[in-house]
Amino acid sequence: MIKQSVTILGSTGSVGRSSLDLIRSTKKFELFAITANKNTDLLREQCEEFNPHTAVIADENLADTCYKLLRQSDCDTELKAGRVALEEVAGDSRADVVVAAIVGSAGLNSTMTAAKSGKKILLANKEALVMSGELFMKTALHSGSMIIPIDSEHSGIFQCLSHAPSGLDLAQLEYIEKLVLTASGGPFLNLSSSELKNVTPEMACAHPTWKMGKKISVDSASMMNKGLELIEAHHLFGLDVTRIDAIIHPQSVVHAFVHFLDGSVLSQLANPDMKIPIAYGLSYPRRMETGVQRLKLTELTELEFLEIDEDRFPCLKLGRLAAEEGGSSPIVLNAANEVAVEAFLKNRISFVKIPEIIEEVMTKIPCESPSTIDIIHELDSRAKQLSNQLINKGS
Repeated sequence: MIKQSVTILGSTGSVGRSSLDLIRSTKKFELFAITANKNTDLLREQCEEFNPHTAVIADENLADTCYKLLRQSDCDTELKAGRVALEEVAGDSRADVVVAAIVGSAGLNSTMTAAKSGKKILLANKEALVMSGELFMKTALHSGSMIIPIDSEHSGIFQCLSHAPSGLDLAQLEYIEKLVLTASGGPFLNLSSSELKNVTPEMACAHPTWKMGKKISVDSASMMNKGLELIEAHHLFGLDVTRIDAIIHPQSVVHAFVHFLDGSVLSQLANPDMKIPIAYGLSYPRRMETGVQRLKLTELTELEFLEIDEDRFPCLKLGRLAAEEGGSSPIVLNAANEVAVEAFLKNRISFVKIPEIIEEVMTKIPCESPSTIDIIHELDSRAKQLSNQLINKGS
């Protein structure tokens, strides 16, 4: 049996660790490369266990520390450092599959490089689509790269559309009435607008269902993750944003719905565990064992579905607006959100200030049509600079 060779961009994050759990449990894959931003200790542990061909530490300031740790380890892994090295392993022809799991805009260049290389890409980095959706999808189409989403909601849609014997059937799109993403509601689902003014970073990161990094946890609490996912779904599935919606489902068992013109609705259900969408991506169009706890339908005594209150959670409204405007609006939205969330996590602004910063930045930076990665980075930088200025002004 020929093993598929896998590169994991962001191996020390939650998606990267779940991916390694699956690779550990099967003999179908071998690890070609792993990357981390700053977590040198975990990167060393992963090198010791899996002995990949290459490891990359993105923060060049930590290169010497990482070199010393690996020299003390019993592995043959070659260490590289820096953003250029990150892009090199993303496009290396010796890997068949790339798991794109770097959080935020930092993962854009490496994910785009992977898209140029014609590989199968398991996409967890939603910012690649939010910031460069049209360019990214055109690049993948031109190179022959297959993009498989591995966040739970988009994987749910992908699975609903992949039931044909030959796999994904995009011919179904003309029969689709709408796509619906589900949201758990996060830790603040039942808080009033006045109570939201006093929430802390610790409260925002205490997600009731999923175990995620701090930035993604805050996005979930503010509903910005659903705003970003609307944009992502628009590019992934080629539907107008007016035919994509989101609802709250606190149990996080149903991950997506596909409504068809004849009144039929398909949905994908599973216990909330990232291993399921990652495993589907790794083994697509087949399936593989995950070790995940099975869903027991007889124990599902209640499944709730609620409308999202966009007055309490205006980030979703801003995401929808950016999706409808297109062009540079999603880039500006994402950049302002990254800066605002970081400021909130450092207790520099309140939770309710996050959407206020984003909206002001979106208002002040005119929408344009970026055509290259360099222009996208320039817009990202401009939006982040303005966001920091607004936060400093209010401090």
